Amino acid sequence: MSNITNADLHCHSKVSDGTLEPEALAQRAQANGVELWALTDHDEIGGQQRALDAALALGMPYLTGCEISVSFAGKVVHIVGLGFDHTDPGMLAGLQATRGGRAERAREMAAGLARVGIQGAYEGALQYVSNPDLISRTHFARWLVDAGHCGDVPEVFRRFLTEGKPGYVEHKWARLGDAVRWIKEASGVAVIAHPARYGFTPTVEYALITEFIAHGGRGIEVVTGSHTAADAVRYTDTAEEFGLLASRGSDFHSPTESHTDLGKLDMLPGRLTPVWTALEERIHRP
Repeated sequence: MSNITNADLHCHSKVSDGTLEPEALAQRAQANGVELWALTDHDEIGGQQRALDAALALGMPYLTGCEISVSFAGKVVHIVGLGFDHTDPGMLAGLQATRGGRAERAREMAAGLARVGIQGAYEGALQYVSNPDLISRTHFARWLVDAGHCGDVPEVFRRFLTEGKPGYVEHKWARLGDAVRWIKEASGVAVIAHPARYGFTPTVEYALITEFIAHGGRGIEVVTGSHTAADAVRYTDTAEEFGLLASRGSDFHSPTESHTDLGKLDMLPGRLTPVWTALEERIHRP
């Protein structure tokens, strides 16, 4: 599998906050030339068997995946787990605990929106949710756009759903060490997702990476749908500096919302070690 270049190891289905079923994502990935695929729903692995079965039926190698939300330095940071046992009891329990409280948080978000004149947001957002345990800001954003309150999803976040805005409610996510431990104990590899998105100072970013490594984390996303070319250069250097494996993923959510399609990313720089080379034995093959 060392000749793989077009691996897409970060995307989302309707099981979390994407708009396509796992089977449709598998078809899209295969049609776009993806050579190794992972579905990485937020804090949920309920779609893994479906994704695995669909990928193998299409002749496409598959790695299990999940994107875990953690709190670090006052922000939500995402850790992608790859190649783990998706039936592992410890990981299932940890993710269930992380999901807990989302419904209560969603009701608080709706109350905040109601205070600025937007009624019915909770019921509206539920119309876009396949799994009520995973109701999120994205579901609110889709409803607010379709209900005519905003022109697009980015406008929703700017006006209503970021810190200090009427619909923002903080959620207590997992700790960094717990997320990495769940992944490791389920025989997977932990990866820092889209590091450029967090806007950390160099000092805080250094703290994140060194703590991540101390807990046993091994990879970092270098080429992602939310990184610029300059970001990719920066995190190529970061991967080399810290001896981290490099990952690649579109972070695809929807044909109408995502600006990077499955399998359409730039390639990883050749001098990096791809994360999938460390997961050779964990790859499910047709």
